[in-house]
Amino acid sequence: MTTPCFDTVILSDLHLGSEVSRAKAALQMLKRTSFQRLILLGDIFCDLNFRRLKKEHWQFLSHIRKLSNPKRKIEVVWVEGNHDQGLSEVMSHLVGIEVYQEYVWEYRGIRHLAIHGHQFDGFVLGNLPLSKFLTVLYLQFQKLDFGQKRLARCFDRLDTAWLRLSSKVARGALNHAQAKNAQRVFCGHTHEAMRTERNQIEYFNTGSWTQSAATYVTISEEGVKIHEYHERADDRDPCEERGETHSEIAVFAGSTGLPADVEYEGLPV
Repeated sequence: MTTPCFDTVILSDLHLGSEVSRAKAALQMLKRTSFQRLILLGDIFCDLNFRRLKKEHWQFLSHIRKLSNPKRKIEVVWVEGNHDQGLSEVMSHLVGIEVYQEYVWEYRGIRHLAIHGHQFDGFVLGNLPLSKFLTVLYLQFQKLDFGQKRLARCFDRLDTAWLRLSSKVARGALNHAQAKNAQRVFCGHTHEAMRTERNQIEYFNTGSWTQSAATYVTISEEGVKIHEYHERADDRDPCEERGETHSEIAVFAGSTGLPADVEYEGLPV
């Protein structure tokens, strides 16, 4: 069976450094998917504390750096989210890609716009100190929530519903797309995948990679589709590749200039 090649793949809200980040699943999805453009639509990191990054988080970043190699002829775009703020220069050095506040491109005569979505979240914009405090509190709660982190994921969904984020972000994004003359607009931030349309402008939310139902968006000649990723039994790398993978992580993390112990945070000894 031939793997379809998409023009664009979009994923968001991976929250590397978080206990509920499904970085390994995201990495396997990218390895099994063929595309010409990858858009990382914000909140790829949970915060600026790289000491929380685990082995699989570094593996994901290492793969993004490989994809950005000009020889692969894949366009890799990073759109800044509210959790990524302050990382623009670091990311340019870390994975060799430019970071945007919003990104616009044309495909098959249609103008597309990607923006994380926190710009349309009045709570985050009006309560930045409180928002950062709640993030720290949530991270500490994840450490106490053992096993499959069901409670942490449940609180995440309740938070989105209580703040009515999905409808607020969709409404703001559609207004912004109309002002920018875009026919399609893509956001993350809410952690809830969805599609809606208004005045012939389509809105898509990519969902997140912190829930049990991880989602991403593809764009092709057939249109836009929201996918749910299901992990497979063979998601683990073959044994013969593990030694090389660990070595690559050490080299990659060391090239960032971070302290020597950071890249091994969470690695088995």
